[in-house]
Amino acid sequence: MNIFADFQSRITVLLEKRIAGGELPRNLDLGRFVVEPPRESAHGDLSTNAAMVYAREAKEAGSNPRALAASLALDLTREPDVLSAEAAGPGFINIVLKPEVYHRVLSAILTQGVRFGAGAPSADGPVNVEYVSANPTGPMHVGHARGAVFGDALASLLIFSGREATREYYVNDAGGQVDVLARSAYLRYREALGEDIGSIPEGLYPGDYLKPVGQDLAREFGSALKDEPEAEWLPKARQRAIDAMMAMIRADLAALNITHEVFASERALTGADGGEDRVREAIDWLRARGLIYQGRLPPPKGGAADDWEDREQTLFRSTDFGDDVDRPLIKSDGAYTYFAGDIAYHKTKIDRGYRTLVDVWGADHGGYVKRMQAAVAALSDGKARLEVRLCQLVRLMRAGEPVKMSKRSGDFVTLREVVDEVGADAVRFMMLMRKNDAPLDFDLAKVIERSQDNPVFYVQYAHARARSVLRQGKAVFDDFDLDPLALSHADLSLLTDEGERELMRTAAQYPRLVLQAAEAHEPHRVAFFAHELATRFHAHWNRGKDTRDLRFVNENDRKLSYSRLSLVAGVGLVLASALSILGVSAPEEMR
Repeated sequence: MNIFADFQSRITVLLEKRIAGGELPRNLDLGRFVVEPPRESAHGDLSTNAAMVYAREAKEAGSNPRALAASLALDLTREPDVLSAEAAGPGFINIVLKPEVYHRVLSAILTQGVRFGAGAPSADGPVNVEYVSANPTGPMHVGHARGAVFGDALASLLIFSGREATREYYVNDAGGQVDVLARSAYLRYREALGEDIGSIPEGLYPGDYLKPVGQDLAREFGSALKDEPEAEWLPKARQRAIDAMMAMIRADLAALNITHEVFASERALTGADGGEDRVREAIDWLRARGLIYQGRLPPPKGGAADDWEDREQTLFRSTDFGDDVDRPLIKSDGAYTYFAGDIAYHKTKIDRGYRTLVDVWGADHGGYVKRMQAAVAALSDGKARLEVRLCQLVRLMRAGEPVKMSKRSGDFVTLREVVDEVGADAVRFMMLMRKNDAPLDFDLAKVIERSQDNPVFYVQYAHARARSVLRQGKAVFDDFDLDPLALSHADLSLLTDEGERELMRTAAQYPRLVLQAAEAHEPHRVAFFAHELATRFHAHWNRGKDTRDLRFVNENDRKLSYSRLSLVAGVGLVLASALSILGVSAPEEMR
């Protein structure tokens, strides 16, 4: 039950009547106005800007814009669920609802459970959400956690809102970095055979995480690889190392409660292992449409870029699709550029039927966005849309002091170490307590505090407290049926306190919040909402400590207690739903 969408429809009907009566023009776009919570609850339950949005059209049609606001407000007062409606300011209309509306909302929560606020199945087609996609050259560090959590929560949010969503990981298993990985693993292989390798040469990966790979190579091949030239041992070491790193990455993600449905291989696209060369196919596809040419690029402003060469080369007309410059696809040595591989990869997504693509990248890839959006537009004839969500850096702290990370030296804190220390729930929730494009400080000491200053504890404790209150109610009234469906039949008209009304009002915003968060691809909004609802619930519980009449369980009034337990159960269900979208557990108790 979405009261905001409901009143959006009701006001649309009122506007259509005015169009029919000539007070507004016939070509009016009725999707421009909104119905939302007012900035201050004292102004009412709902607010709409309909009169302000259409003021110019009303004036052009010969109507008085202020009269439009007044007449809409008058019509709204005639709605059976409206207690009052009045025009305010430059054309806002503030609406106060009758208490029965919130009783129906609470009843809907208890009836629908954690599915309250879920969207109907959408006809907009599936969404591909690609996230993490870390190079398989070692364990993930805590910086990867942010994109991992964001992408996973976004996929859950989209599914909850009614969309189909696929979680995908692009394995960068081609190119120079995996050859470096193979050589690093080969060095550990020689070490496993008893050779003193000394210090790790510069340019190789120094981490101890490659020692097991070297040991596995020694067990599988014995000393045979030592007698082979690099051209023969490199492919063997490379594949074993990639497999080992991907197994490690999958395990690290699983510890964070993250799984992907699809793992797409970059190497498979290039035809390096005898398969079809999908990169060449993508280039030929673009060439057949006149989007590839041989040309020479001027040097970029501010210095040469990594993919710039002063020569005639194969270029994609990305400027035709909004990019700043056309982009090279083949290097001087005949190898494909990274961009060419990414074009082929995104073409596979489009070929699989996706028209909405979401890529979650680190903030350092911001300069790559325009060219990929241009490529997707070209590959789909403008029918597919790529949205790139950039995740800013995470600064790892401990009690306010920075924790050093350096992947090149091997001296870094892994994602798994952080999850093992503070738990998956703390990592997931805290990664979503800031918008993805804002820097984030993650304090290992702070996130395990059992205080209201720790958001994840505060929200989880609100759910646990709701469950505790229900157990308390059952202890006092052992014949109470506390099944949510049974509670939905309680006399909710007894919930008259302003704190109770505020809890119902906040919970009623959840369906609108979920829909907007899904449309904006911003799962952090769900975390913010959960914290707000938890704050209101804790505050009302504390009022009961000071005023016995406000306690949820009153031994002398079983009927009122049952009604209040309905409210407690409803709050708990909404919190559980929000936490589920975030991939965070909703504990029954916390000690």
